[in-house]
Amino acid sequence: MQIDAIAHIRSEFPEKFGIPRQSGLATELLGKIVFEPQYRNSEALRGLEDFDYIWLIWEFSANRRDKKLQPGQQAPERGWQPTVRPPRLGGNKSMGVFATRSPFRPNPLGLSAVQLDHIETDTTDGPVIWVRGADLMDGTPIYDIKPYITYADSHGQARSGYVDSLEERHLDVSIPEKLASKLDRKQLSALRQVLELDPRPSYQNDPDRIYGLSFGKWNVHFNVNDKQLTVTDIL
Repeated sequence: MQIDAIAHIRSEFPEKFGIPRQSGLATELLGKIVFEPQYRNSEALRGLEDFDYIWLIWEFSANRRDKKLQPGQQAPERGWQPTVRPPRLGGNKSMGVFATRSPFRPNPLGLSAVQLDHIETDTTDGPVIWVRGADLMDGTPIYDIKPYITYADSHGQARSGYVDSLEERHLDVSIPEKLASKLDRKQLSALRQVLELDPRPSYQNDPDRIYGLSFGKWNVHFNVNDKQLTVTDIL
């Protein structure tokens, strides 16, 4: 099967660290879907504006084996592993790869339900789709877009395996006014949501460590003590 990217997303995340663990967790995050030139036809989007959510089928492109390696860096092994260690389980318990949403899969495809904010049909990039709550890195290739249909796609009473037993981690976020003033209101609200979700790996809990999160053009420094996250700098 030949599969080509139809679009790429523009988001606030130039690297993987800090991206929400699932779509829809940070609803203030705005992303823009820009189509490849051959797919820039507004007729392909006719009727899509009547849906509140859409499915994105995309690639975990940051895990590509054909990426250019840095000096001294070894190429990852080919093949696949039947088990992975989900970060939500602290990175110390194995689960079958098909029982997780790990990016390390036989075929590195992702699936995200995102809120459709609005569609612009006449821009310098052709028609573009603005979405909320996307959990995609900037530049991620998108292979297909499908409408989210409630009666078929929503199963409110469904079990979610080991995820049902996990406590959602939310932090209290403190951003000094002097630093907060560097961002506009929408950016600040989105950043706060991202930080509240605790971007650290589950197995890290060092109150003296300063983390760095790339967010748009900014590098956000913060530390976490118990359930309190404090932003120490925005560069």
